[in-house]
Amino acid sequence: MISTTISETLKDLLSGENVNVQLSVPQLVEKATTRGEAQLTADGAITALTGKYTGRSPKDKYIVEEESSKDNIDWGSVNRPVSTEIFDSLYNKVIKHLAKKDELFVFKGFAGADPESRLSIQVVNELAWQNLFVHQLFIRPSAQELAEHQSQFTILAAPSFKADPAVDGTDSETFIIVSMEKRIVLIGGTEYAGEMKKSIFSIMNYLLPLKGILPMHCSANVGDKGDVALFFGLSGTGKTTLSADADRKLIGDDEHGWSDNGVFNIEGGCYAKCINLSGEKEPEIFGAIRFGSVLENVVIDSETRIPDYDDGSLTENTRAAYPIQSIDNIVDPSVAGHPKTIIFLTADAFGVLPPISKLTKEQAMYHFLSGFTSKLAGTERGITSPEATFSTCFGSPFLPLHATVYAEMLGKKIDEHGAQVFLVNTGWTGGVYGVGRRMDLKYTRTMVRAALEGKLNTIETDTNDIFGLEMPKAIEGVPTEVLNPRNAWSDKKAYDEKANELAELFRENFKKFGSVSEEIILKGGPTA
Repeated sequence: MISTTISETLKDLLSGENVNVQLSVPQLVEKATTRGEAQLTADGAITALTGKYTGRSPKDKYIVEEESSKDNIDWGSVNRPVSTEIFDSLYNKVIKHLAKKDELFVFKGFAGADPESRLSIQVVNELAWQNLFVHQLFIRPSAQELAEHQSQFTILAAPSFKADPAVDGTDSETFIIVSMEKRIVLIGGTEYAGEMKKSIFSIMNYLLPLKGILPMHCSANVGDKGDVALFFGLSGTGKTTLSADADRKLIGDDEHGWSDNGVFNIEGGCYAKCINLSGEKEPEIFGAIRFGSVLENVVIDSETRIPDYDDGSLTENTRAAYPIQSIDNIVDPSVAGHPKTIIFLTADAFGVLPPISKLTKEQAMYHFLSGFTSKLAGTERGITSPEATFSTCFGSPFLPLHATVYAEMLGKKIDEHGAQVFLVNTGWTGGVYGVGRRMDLKYTRTMVRAALEGKLNTIETDTNDIFGLEMPKAIEGVPTEVLNPRNAWSDKKAYDEKANELAELFRENFKKFGSVSEEIILKGGPTA
């Protein structure tokens, strides 16, 4: 429960004459443009610049160390503790800072499309464009729901308030602090709107498992027969591309929960990367950017106001936020049944993982905990060869609880609902990055479609000698030489060396999960 002091100060803040509650999209667009916060683009969206912070600030993210939650948190480099004294001091400063603003903007809504498990939230912004962002990203209430709305969590977003590390106990001017006990998120020193979205996701990743619900950083869609599929994958693996299927309806593109009732979207909108966006490559996203959408750090022509999505001069992390209803082929409301197929996507620049393989439950838990993909040579300064990247549960920056909590829940769900899990490599084949070639997207689509249709559940397979993965011997429409990665390499010895190198990286990474059962390690990990 929120403490009496917090409750009273929030009530005082939100009762001020400068407070605008639940403004409409046109009103927020008007406010954002007339206040000089954003510009209107030729397609009707607004575009805002976020200054020097064009992405998340993970080193400035904290969780308050509180008696009611501290024993549940997996403390470390991701979940960094901060004292209640530091939180209380900053809270009071942020409240005073916001109270002095000419205008404040408040959004009331929900996280979680399932009414039985949703979280009532309110977001207080000093910037109108950020309030429009949360209006489009979270679930908007009906008139009756708004009248009955009682917030369970509050975000106070004050980007123009900068902390003094010497006084406030932070590492920089920026801070994102979550108090699970007081049900408050403080955000200061950064205008990057994604901090609000991901703060709520992190909170849901704490709260949902306590209710027996698995939170997931994945996209989800459903076929005409009600067959639900989940797509997990880190940036660059093709998650958005492969989950956007004209023959299937989108449940959501980024955050979901899996309860006893089935799968539900946590959000009410989409937050899509739009660098190099085009109508030809990604028509759904391109078409969704219209009046009411919010663009972040997208360069526009000064006269025509046409966005230049190919311009990454401000950042490669350009973004577009819009309500999920801006996409035609969706499930509304964003709820569906239990998944029959789960896809783990990886872009293996080592070129050694199979393009598709069937996973046992133990392998699924192992690869879920590993969350592997590759950074490519040239993508970051100093990277001269492919580097393995492991992000636990395909979302380690947002997991307050120990990773094994989520993995064990996934294993239980697989058992309960008979879901078939596949590992799909959208990366390289025939050699490492720079030698081999990128997996042909049409083959990947064919393989994924075959998996979704259940055609691979009983198919004859070969076993990969190094990773122990079951590889289909034949899939209609896919050359057989593609299905076994070793066969795609002309130098078989080079393949074995590179595959063993990656297998060892998996083992080394997995050492941090010391409490995981030996059965998962023996049956789920590399076998050679």
